[in-house]
Amino acid sequence: MTKIDKSIFKAYDIRGIYPDQLDEEGAYQIARGYATLIQDENPGKKLKIVVGYDMRLSSPSLKQRVVEGLIDSGIDVVDVGLVSTPTFYFAVAKYGYDGGMQVSASHNPKNYSGLKMTRAGAVPVSGDTGIMQIHDLVESQKFIELAEKKGSVENRTSVLADLTEDHFKHFDASKIKPFKIVVDASNAMGALDIEAFFAKLPCEVIKMNFKLDGNFPAHEANPMLQENTEDLRKRIVAEGVDLGIAPDGDADRYFFYDEKGNEVRQSILRGLMAAIELDEHPGATVAYDIRPGRITQDMILEHGGKPVVTRVGHSLIKEKMIETGAIFGGESSGHYFYKLDYGVFECPLILTGKLLEYLSSQDKTFSEVMKPYYKYAHSGELNTKMSDRVQVEQKLSEVKEKFKDGKLVLIDGITIEYPDVWFNLRASNTEPVIRLTVEAKDEQTMEKWRDELLEMIRG
Repeated sequence: MTKIDKSIFKAYDIRGIYPDQLDEEGAYQIARGYATLIQDENPGKKLKIVVGYDMRLSSPSLKQRVVEGLIDSGIDVVDVGLVSTPTFYFAVAKYGYDGGMQVSASHNPKNYSGLKMTRAGAVPVSGDTGIMQIHDLVESQKFIELAEKKGSVENRTSVLADLTEDHFKHFDASKIKPFKIVVDASNAMGALDIEAFFAKLPCEVIKMNFKLDGNFPAHEANPMLQENTEDLRKRIVAEGVDLGIAPDGDADRYFFYDEKGNEVRQSILRGLMAAIELDEHPGATVAYDIRPGRITQDMILEHGGKPVVTRVGHSLIKEKMIETGAIFGGESSGHYFYKLDYGVFECPLILTGKLLEYLSSQDKTFSEVMKPYYKYAHSGELNTKMSDRVQVEQKLSEVKEKFKDGKLVLIDGITIEYPDVWFNLRASNTEPVIRLTVEAKDEQTMEKWRDELLEMIRG
């Protein structure tokens, strides 16, 4: 039996502190486990698997061991090099490979590393669909036999150029005005994608922290934390630009800021982008996660679409989109998904292109375009650490019992709805933390419920 920290095997990917929880040997073992899973699903087929990596200091050596684990299993590897996660997904899906492994810890601090894994079509391997099986394979060492003839390795270097050319087909670049835009890439993978994208547009881009550096000298690559976007928001105002953009560490989440330096609420951006898709695809389905953001539903229905609510998590939303045939999906944390001819995955550059084209058609500033959609008061996601999972479940039960006169939805945690206020309370997938989001028809009601719920949860 080989012991490996089970806590790094999470709902959407594998992620842990390097080298304490995930080191080169662990990466090799996980690659062997992934190879076994994929071979079992494709008996008798000679497989080709994409491998990419991010700019973290540990990524090159971990990537090398991932490659060795795959080729030792008899699998051919297509090494796409240093790429963002959306570029990695594109490589797997567009070129028709059998799956992929991306070495990345997304937005986590610099001492983390991790692995994202897919099947053909960039279909995610999630906690429910293979990650825990890979853990069990590693622990039991029940891998496919080492191959008598190792797999081959080929390098493919044109992926980002191919992605850019492909994604520009989804909007009309000739209609995009010469916007002035500040982008903070956080010394992370978004720098590569943004450079390639805006090289083909008339916009002026003011670049912040574009040098790839796994030490993250400016700040962590997590735009969800206000302290990490403070400099960007100040720069937007100081430079008098039209908007700002902040990708996260592996560039599969984008955050947008108006000309005043205010973050655009994800639920509103998601609703607007859904409306754009529905104007092109009348009556289509749009997926989004359960966390309150009712404006999304309003806008989907207003444009004749079919809203589908999902559990939280990029893998789960993609799986639901594939199941329902949804053309577009959005998560409250900044993941945006498009259904393309060859796969369903995050396409933030398509979203950016469509957004800029739309803004170009409006004789208004970004904040003026978004202002009518700020109909509801929103708490943001409020996290409370619990002593353990038992206490998390206890708190969920207490809240569920107290508010049993409300409409109950059990898609992810508990969502309770009243006519003027609604909230979601759910457990974190990775730690003993309970997450609360409250939304209401006015600020006073939201604050009253937020404070009452937090007192109950934290008391």
